[in-house]
Amino acid sequence: MIHSACSLFRASYRVLLGLLLTLLWPVAFAASEPTRAVNGMVVSADPFASAVGVEVLQEGGNAVDAAIATAFTLAVTHPAAGNIGGGGFLIHQPRTDKPVAYDFREVAPAASHPEMWLEDGEYSFQRHHLSHLSVGVPGTVAGLYMAWQDSGSLPWDRLLQPAIALARDGFVISDGLARSLRNALQRMQKYPASMAQFSNDGTPFVAGEILRQVDLADSLSRIAKNGPAGFYQGPTADFIVAEMRANGGLITHDDLADYRAHRREPVQGDYRGYRIISMPPPSSGGTTLLEMLNILEGYDIASLGFGSTAALHLMIESMRRAYADRARHLGDPEFGDNPVSRLISKSYAR
Repeated sequence: MIHSACSLFRASYRVLLGLLLTLLWPVAFAASEPTRAVNGMVVSADPFASAVGVEVLQEGGNAVDAAIATAFTLAVTHPAAGNIGGGGFLIHQPRTDKPVAYDFREVAPAASHPEMWLEDGEYSFQRHHLSHLSVGVPGTVAGLYMAWQDSGSLPWDRLLQPAIALARDGFVISDGLARSLRNALQRMQKYPASMAQFSNDGTPFVAGEILRQVDLADSLSRIAKNGPAGFYQGPTADFIVAEMRANGGLITHDDLADYRAHRREPVQGDYRGYRIISMPPPSSGGTTLLEMLNILEGYDIASLGFGSTAALHLMIESMRRAYADRARHLGDPEFGDNPVSRLISKSYAR
């Protein structure tokens, strides 16, 4: 599977490890006073986005509404990962129905081929990760819209208005965002549009300055008005294709128009009384997580002590086996079989 989701993989690994630790040793995380809420909670990588999600809940929106509004706001306030130019996954557990997984991972352009990462016959990291060839057909807009069609309760354009306002009017740059942009400045040097948007005339932004993204506001406005057609067709699609053509990329108008998100059945399991619901392939995260937890369930982890050599050894070995299976067996279900049932079974873990 060819995609542009290296950052998503790294983030997924951190989420998996964090969930694993949380399930195994909840007492270890009790030193800080937790945040509590009576009716609902929104957690994201950015406080602006979380606040937008809470406002949607307070207005009477449901969890899907809040997730969509939060995601589009992250496209503005968390540019390192929140995006409309990438893809992702969403799981919804309705109150009275089966959980559903939405797969809107990026897909390879139709013109992709096995030698596209080679330069003079050798693998090229530059081509694979830093060139226009590395860009997959985006799925975020299609996937979020599909979830909204299934379960959303507030108007679609209402869910995008906070993101549009933050992009057009700007927001205060945090210390974390300032450091992130500063660290990315050198890599952005060869992209004039990126330098114009994410630096102050070539000088790094500092915390406390205002970041405005008028072009992004226009793109989000088209999505708010026309749904996926405002992204996969029309001016935004034209901009994407023109950028690809000018820089050796592969994405065409047909690639954008042909993109489809998928509904999939989540993988499910249990760990010491906790129910786990997670993403199936093409995401490898849920299967890998369940395999790790199933292995560790065979050991008295708590008795070994938090952070002990013995406990860490067992965790590392469970991860090593699960990631070996991930590399060998898991991929895009559109192009191959994934032995998920076997990998997440208790008998296989034993």
